[in-house]
Amino acid sequence: MVEYRIDRRSGVATYVQIVQQTKQALRLGLLEPGDKLPTAREVVEVTAINPNTVLKAYRELEREGLVEARRGLGTFVRRTLGAAPADSPLRTELDAWAQRARTAGLDREDVAALLGSVLDEHFPKGDQ
Repeated sequence: MVEYRIDRRSGVATYVQIVQQTKQALRLGLLEPGDKLPTAREVVEVTAINPNTVLKAYRELEREGLVEARRGLGTFVRRTLGAAPADSPLRTELDAWAQRARTAGLDREDVAALLGSVLDEHFPKGDQ
């Protein structure tokens, strides 16, 4: 099951953070079709956010065809995204690289900038 972490200082709307974290879990294979998302009440207990915010995020995911709400049962994953499982050798290499970057004195924003520039070079905007 996915555990949501809300960064109140990020400037990103809370419901968008939930949508993004759910999509990341789908891409990494941490959530698969048929899996149940946490209830709004469970998310509220962990994150101390408004239940309507959770429901808004779940509605957005449903609108995108990623999940479906089943009355009285909860919200379930309909389909997955991507093909980068959490136990991928590429993730292991990326983890080692991130450790080297940290040892070299780079902070999170430095690493994000580097990664963003490499992604832009190899995956130009508009390429799907």
